[in-house]
Amino acid sequence: MLLKDLRAALAAHPGVKMHWMLPDQSFVPAHYHITEVGRVQKDFIDCGGTMRSSQSCVLQVWVANDTDHRLESTKLAGILDVATPLLGSDELPVEVEYEEGVLSQYPLGGMELTPSGLLFYLGTKHTACLAPDKCGVDGTGCC
Repeated sequence: MLLKDLRAALAAHPGVKMHWMLPDQSFVPAHYHITEVGRVQKDFIDCGGTMRSSQSCVLQVWVANDTDHRLESTKLAGILDVATPLLGSDELPVEVEYEEGVLSQYPLGGMELTPSGLLFYLGTKHTACLAPDKCGVDGTGCC
């Protein structure tokens, strides 16, 4: 999901609760905080020698002991508005950084409006060979 899609969903449904479903179908506890909004750029060279770059908007989700805390869509929209000069573009894919035992980063896969609010689906990220034609990836390995 791109940042522009997240902004549109928040604007279309002001003042509603938000829920975040992890890939294993468990949920981030309802009393989470969004503690950071960042624009992350990764510059790298793939295994075939091609220089690449990727950018994303990363929302850091943190859970504290204040179990009465609830973040609603209007508040998150305001946080994103404050971050606009930093983010620079609404065409960035959104990822959610969340720690539950280990720190993980999940792409925001989609959302739907449910009777209890906005439900956001967090996806998974995988490694891959980006240059199979140069590496000869055919089951024998890469590079």
